[in-house]
Amino acid sequence: MDRELVLAILATLLCGSVLTAAGWYPVRPPQASSALVFERRAWRRIWAPFGPAVLLFAALCGWAFVEPANAERVPTGMLWSLAPFAVVAVRTAWRSWRSLAAAHDERAIATVGLLRPRIVLSPQLANGLDADALTAALAHERAHASHRDPLRLWLAQLATDLLWPWPSARGRFRCWQHALEQARDEEARRKGVNGPDLAAAILASIRLERRAAFANAATLTGDEAVLAERITRLMRPLDENERPMDTPVVWLAALGLAAALALWTGIEFGETAVRALLAFL
Repeated sequence: MDRELVLAILATLLCGSVLTAAGWYPVRPPQASSALVFERRAWRRIWAPFGPAVLLFAALCGWAFVEPANAERVPTGMLWSLAPFAVVAVRTAWRSWRSLAAAHDERAIATVGLLRPRIVLSPQLANGLDADALTAALAHERAHASHRDPLRLWLAQLATDLLWPWPSARGRFRCWQHALEQARDEEARRKGVNGPDLAAAILASIRLERRAAFANAATLTGDEAVLAERITRLMRPLDENERPMDTPVVWLAALGLAAALALWTGIEFGETAVRALLAFL
């Protein structure tokens, strides 16, 4: 059988199984005094379950690198075992398409656009806010745009759907959404925005909005379930002496080193492992 086809089948079955098993990873909101650090740690927790699958895929790529063009034949039963992963993939693709196709004209204010983020503002909200509150709302959305948060929201939703039906995956996504709005609030305030002005803009925006279930946009309102906590945080003075410190470089370096080790393992021992697996099945 063609080597690339065998690689695709093995990657779908083995990496999909490992990813599904890792999806139970509990929510456990990260601890951080700075909202900016809290958001980055919550973002990494969304992707943590994908680590083992990435390392396994690197090992399979190592096997494919030294495997002849005509690899071993895959048992028919293994092909049928791919059906559950196909269901998850189709569901994920459908939800991603719906997210991209969703309209944003019902938003009072939001940042939209995956590659070229832009701010949309309804005339009703613009006319209903005073100058300071409007400036605060725009500063919040500019922070979303500078970090390309619509694209990050789309990717996070994609990752969450790939871990369906684990409820903990949805919990990690909601935790990060909550952290994301707090982080953009803090970023806007560090640039001179007053917390009460931003709180007034959020409340005015909520009164105007009608939510769209699959809208792929970074909004001012965020998750209304944690609105009270967010408003309370905005009403407190910002600690200007607190500087967010969080360095993901160490984590990226560790992942790169682990992937290189997995690739070497696949080159050295992949053929033996794959032959044993196919013989067992």
